[in-house]
Amino acid sequence: MRIAVVGAGPWALETHYPALLAHPGVDVVGGWTRRPEAADDLPVPRFENVEAMLDATDAVSLAVPPDAQAAIALQAVRAGKHVILDKPIAGSVEQATELAEAVDAAGVTSIVTFTRRFAPETRAFLEAARSGTYAGGLGRWLSGALLGGRYSSSQWRKDGGALLDVGPHVVDLMDAALGEITEVIDARLVPDDLWHITIAHTTGATSAIQMSLCVPARPTVTEFAVHGTSGVVSLTDRSTSSVDCFTTLIDEFLASAASGTPHECDVHRGLHVQKVLGQILDAVR
Repeated sequence: MRIAVVGAGPWALETHYPALLAHPGVDVVGGWTRRPEAADDLPVPRFENVEAMLDATDAVSLAVPPDAQAAIALQAVRAGKHVILDKPIAGSVEQATELAEAVDAAGVTSIVTFTRRFAPETRAFLEAARSGTYAGGLGRWLSGALLGGRYSSSQWRKDGGALLDVGPHVVDLMDAALGEITEVIDARLVPDDLWHITIAHTTGATSAIQMSLCVPARPTVTEFAVHGTSGVVSLTDRSTSSVDCFTTLIDEFLASAASGTPHECDVHRGLHVQKVLGQILDAVR
């Protein structure tokens, strides 16, 4: 499959490009960046514009902020191109809904980079969580990403904090482990980007989420757990690299495109998570 990458930030350069360039089923035909001067950072030629990129590709792998992604992805989908979407998939629920409807109308394949979902340790956790009886859960993601380092200058991360950056991962995993999230019971944001959220699931379970990008934690602390009459199942392992996770994502993206069978992490999964994020924002206003 001919794939182009949109973006030249750390995520694109450290994960998208290494995994795509090494994949035997992919021909990386080039990249596009909103800033022409970023062409020097790319390992492939830069297209002059989005239209030229779409003419040369079968699919687009996006690694740009949510608002920018929504517009470019919509253009790609309407041109009949498959899309690998970053999370959150758009800057608003309305944008995400429009994108999901466009994917359906075009009949193209989509997948969202809920990165940890493609790690074997996460899949083992979810298999155990889904096979037992669990009435509660906890999701924690504490990082110092906004205190310094390669992501600290990202304006959309500063604006949205942990909720928009790591929130999609946490919401997705708690939803996948305990059943579809049906209600945001409580949501509180306290200084230093510390989120406390309580959610209800369609199974009757409730779970708690704690997140921050302003905690001086090195390395990042992640913990997911479910508990109930079947005991306790937890996940703290993040040993699978982002490149390895993304390689598995590419494998499954190609298989989904070939078979026409939607992936469980497709644009509609992204839309569901975006709606939950919207409900959380509404709850703290």
